[in-house]
Amino acid sequence: MATRDDIERHILRAAQGDRAAFRALYDATSAKLLGVALRVLNDRAEAEDVLQDIYVKVWHNAARYNVNGLSPMTWLITIARNSAVDRLRKRRRTGTVETLDERIADGGAGPEARAVAASERRRLDACMEELAADRAEAVRRAYLDGETYADLAARFDVPLNTMRTWLRRSLLKLKECLSR
Repeated sequence: MATRDDIERHILRAAQGDRAAFRALYDATSAKLLGVALRVLNDRAEAEDVLQDIYVKVWHNAARYNVNGLSPMTWLITIARNSAVDRLRKRRRTGTVETLDERIADGGAGPEARAVAASERRRLDACMEELAADRAEAVRRAYLDGETYADLAARFDVPLNTMRTWLRRSLLKLKECLSR
């Protein structure tokens, strides 16, 4: 299992064009990033396609990674989430959004994976209940439905910077709750 320092080292070496380091980075992080894309898209084939896009972006932008004491996984997960949300928005524009009934009928994951996901979902739902209703709704719409900050600001009739603050503070509260 790769440590935080290992991942950081792989990113820095990939920035110098080291393909072996890039492969090691992929091996150490691809399962997690696929999970991020899968949660946003709810479609394994599409998530796998986005995963390829994610690593192309990582390869081209590895030199932009800044060693600053923060987790390199945060940087990678941000790229993954943004890529998946972009794909989700593109899907919506083309009118190919899958209905909830279609997602349920697909099944996809095995029983163990569904049980783990259900447990994690209950924990997250409990933490979401600790947020004010409007904040929880904004978080869901931003991070699960892919709505932009501007769209959310208009929907909740607040300034754009206020929406950014809502989301940042809500995520900090969720992080604190989930770490208990």
